[in-house]
Amino acid sequence: MYLTSVASRKWMYSCFLSILYIGVFTSCQDGDSSGAVSIDAKPNIIVVITDDQGYGDLGHTGNPIIKTDALDKFSSEAVNLTNYHVGTTCAPTRAGLLTGRNCNRNGVWHTIMGASILNREEVTMADLLQENGYHTGMFGKWHLGDNHPFLPHERGFDEAFYHGGGGVGQTPDYWNNDYFDDTYFKNGIPEKRSGYCTDVWFDEAIKFIESNKEEPFFCYLSLNAPHGPYNVPEEYYNMYKDEDRIDETQKRFYGMITNIDDNFSRLMEKIESLGIAENTIVVFTTDNGTARGYTVNKASKEVLGYNAGMRGTKGSYYDGGHRVPFIIRWPKGGLSGGKSLDDLVAHVDVLPTFMGLTDHSFTVNKTMDGRDMSGYLLGKESATQRYLVTDTQRVPWPVKGKGSCVMDKSWRLIKGKELYNIDSDPGQEVDVSAQYPDKVAEMNAFYDSWWEDVIAETHFSVIDLGSADIDVLTCHDARTIDYYPPWNQQMIRTGKVMEPAPFSVNFVSTGKYRFSLRRWPAESGLALGASIDDGYPATLYTAANTNGVAMEFQKAYVVIEDQKVEVDVDNEAGAAIIEMEVEEGQTELLAYFQMMDGESCNAFYVDVERLD
Repeated sequence: MYLTSVASRKWMYSCFLSILYIGVFTSCQDGDSSGAVSIDAKPNIIVVITDDQGYGDLGHTGNPIIKTDALDKFSSEAVNLTNYHVGTTCAPTRAGLLTGRNCNRNGVWHTIMGASILNREEVTMADLLQENGYHTGMFGKWHLGDNHPFLPHERGFDEAFYHGGGGVGQTPDYWNNDYFDDTYFKNGIPEKRSGYCTDVWFDEAIKFIESNKEEPFFCYLSLNAPHGPYNVPEEYYNMYKDEDRIDETQKRFYGMITNIDDNFSRLMEKIESLGIAENTIVVFTTDNGTARGYTVNKASKEVLGYNAGMRGTKGSYYDGGHRVPFIIRWPKGGLSGGKSLDDLVAHVDVLPTFMGLTDHSFTVNKTMDGRDMSGYLLGKESATQRYLVTDTQRVPWPVKGKGSCVMDKSWRLIKGKELYNIDSDPGQEVDVSAQYPDKVAEMNAFYDSWWEDVIAETHFSVIDLGSADIDVLTCHDARTIDYYPPWNQQMIRTGKVMEPAPFSVNFVSTGKYRFSLRRWPAESGLALGASIDDGYPATLYTAANTNGVAMEFQKAYVVIEDQKVEVDVDNEAGAAIIEMEVEEGQTELLAYFQMMDGESCNAFYVDVERLD
């Protein structure tokens, strides 16, 4: 049963705080004891998570090309987890990190198609820290829902400054954002900012930290870089322009990472100058394997870049797709010194571990995949042996076994068939499943039990309509089946017809609603039938922008259960407007056009207003 308001959800969380944390883990092994350190004042927490940067995209992990001096220094002062794993793509990782629960449980098994929206009943790390007296802020990439009640300031963050969708320039983002001098959302309200996006996120985070230095805070600095499009300030491209060991795209990718590194240096200098560095937990991590830091030329077999000897990159079930850096420093709590720990840890462990480090008891009423690893980090206990699962779904509904990897410290079972020993074969070159059939059977038995528990929880998130002045649906979240919707603005510009697909929605009350079906978003000011002649070519350090191709529409339709309303379309207008009476409750909404040739095309944007 869904909670119907933020207030009622927060009431539940406040109840959690009075009860001892009970983490249920489905491997049938006992949980861990806490290793919390007694600290006079609650530690601040800063999490910096980058997008599409892999384990090998850092100097201290062996990359001979990349310039990451600040992060390399930070590594030498911190604790490094060298066997830390995440999802194989961005939104699933962020959902797991913030909830302690695998993405297939919490509604985020994809990055689009209505499957990148964190289920409303999930309890987030920000919820729990907020209830424990922390001021909470997030900056950058959210990617866990662009509508009510899924926005970051509805999920435990007091302050949120972010872009739309899964990246700058994606369909839910503010129109024409391109990393430079863009318009972002501050607690849902558009605000224009000057400067490069990564610089802006750090600027906003630093302002938040300065404002809250006298009280415990949680700063979630969730970057979109170095995700494509690979746009970077020219001076950072120039750092790599003469490098012949990487290609032109990699030069921009590496430049984006060095820009992150410079901003990370600025962040660390700020907490030092404020006198809060000793009692601040700082984490640097990433959300999946490298997207562009390592390539192999198909024709010449030439290797470009570096991947720390791993097989696979972003999206892969091999370690190169999900083994990423995790560096944590907390001088006052004993997390320092540059040591490395090689037991299995995962993104789902972060929430319970933070609760352990901050001596914060809580309970949940759902299965937790993560465990409190604070005692292991602090050297007080060994890491409990267990199995964990990561996978690559990227489909309308999770499929058992698809892109799966079952892990323990030393073993990887891929898709239920291939078995690798990471201790002797870190590159996963030799499948030893035939030599160890009992290990394969044991790991498959765990996966079968785990999957049965997971899929029983799986469900789509449902978007509320009528709770705001205007709710904007974008085709990014339409529930397509066998095709991807136009998930970025460059795809919107091409004018390619999109097969109609429904949205899962909940009308919060019965009444009359207005639906404005659009080809272009309202802030563009463009008419339905307009073309756009503002394209420009790529430069050495930025991607191209395509012109917008005109489309002509004949009719518009809204379908809700047994109601179907149509209107003729004026292609000189900004939207086709349909008004209809709607009953309260959960349903599917279909909003589409009929083209002049009779073909049907989903509305790319739908504004929904409750009129009475």
